[in-house]
Amino acid sequence: MNGMRRVFAAGLVAALGLTGLSACGGETAQEENPTSITIWHYEEDNGAQGQAWARAMEIFEEQTGVKVNFEKRSFEQIRQNASQILNSDEAPDVMEYNKGNATAGLLASQGLLSNLNDYVDEYGWDQKITGSLAATGRYDELGVMGSGDWYGITNYGEDVMMYYNEDMFREYGIAIPTTFDELEGAMQQFVDAGVTPLSEGVAEYPLQHLWWQLALMKGDDDFLNAYEMYDGDVDWQGEAATFATQTIKDWVDKGYISRNSTGLKAEDCGQNFMNGTYPMFFSGTWWFGRFQSDIADMAWSAAVFPGAEETRVPGSSGNIWVIPENSTKKDLAAQFIDITLSEEVQDLMGNAGGLPIAADPDRITDEKTKALITSFNGVVERDGLGFYPDWPTSTFYDELNSSLQELVNGTTDVDGCLRMLEEYYTTGVETSGYRQ
Repeated sequence: MNGMRRVFAAGLVAALGLTGLSACGGETAQEENPTSITIWHYEEDNGAQGQAWARAMEIFEEQTGVKVNFEKRSFEQIRQNASQILNSDEAPDVMEYNKGNATAGLLASQGLLSNLNDYVDEYGWDQKITGSLAATGRYDELGVMGSGDWYGITNYGEDVMMYYNEDMFREYGIAIPTTFDELEGAMQQFVDAGVTPLSEGVAEYPLQHLWWQLALMKGDDDFLNAYEMYDGDVDWQGEAATFATQTIKDWVDKGYISRNSTGLKAEDCGQNFMNGTYPMFFSGTWWFGRFQSDIADMAWSAAVFPGAEETRVPGSSGNIWVIPENSTKKDLAAQFIDITLSEEVQDLMGNAGGLPIAADPDRITDEKTKALITSFNGVVERDGLGFYPDWPTSTFYDELNSSLQELVNGTTDVDGCLRMLEEYYTTGVETSGYRQ
């Protein structure tokens, strides 16, 4: 598959008044004494990242005297147009971008992102970003994450947890589960009382994240490395994939998951949990801050999926800061990235309901957020982040959803679903050129 490598040089723009080289030895000329820097991201102003990064921009201007030109771009704008933008003189100096092989890895392999190795050494970023958190910032020459050079830097994390409506558990006299057997027992008790336990949606990511959590509980590191890093062959009939798929089928048959969930999206699931329709919702920490602000009259809590306390869980670093190769202000861009990892900005993010990677839980004032950060730190310390199931190819997100929809609505069985997933996965990896 060597001919499939997506390696081509970015078009570089030479401009008047530009001299010198970047600190990382890049070919793009660097502007002398710049007076401004352009930053793009797609976080909401009132979100944890948006608040923290706004403060980082203020600190940057205070420290450097350089003006920040901030432009908010939507996730879809950047996702759909990144290659064209970064291969032009319209590129920002630093921007937030999605991590993974089909996104940051692709741009890195195309030569559109700056190699950050020297900046990592200069600022010591690899002392804060370690283990699974580091994987999403490093890519090899094929654009496969987990090794090679640094092209992205994260400053927050995320994982997937079980959210509990404590009021519903008390109403029905059911204990919040702490083991997998207790989870299935609690779900059966809810079904016996006429309540569907899990808020699920198969049209978007929620069910595929549950499927992946179940697979990670049975899969070892060899399974994970084969699936995510193409290091070996994925055994689609092995214990991990079979257990996950069979369990989803069993839970649908038992009424733990509604067959009507096939058309529901993530927003539907979150709203159904918030309005008290379902007692449990398995989804990411990105819901945490919203639940804190939007749920007024319901007692709720969150914890690692029952039975997964010693295994991997879906999750990774958050999205990453990248410096386009065409930037003429790379040193300033790196200085801004370093500020987002500072104690002040990290603590602000944590107190706003985010999941900073370098905050001290003792400096977080909200008890729920402190517990969230402590839980995430524990996952990171045991190297327990298992990434996400759709990352291996650019089309696998939709293919996972469609295969699981067929499983839930009964148009295929466990074997048929596994065969579909294997075919989609194998075809996508082969055509992508990720394997030599």
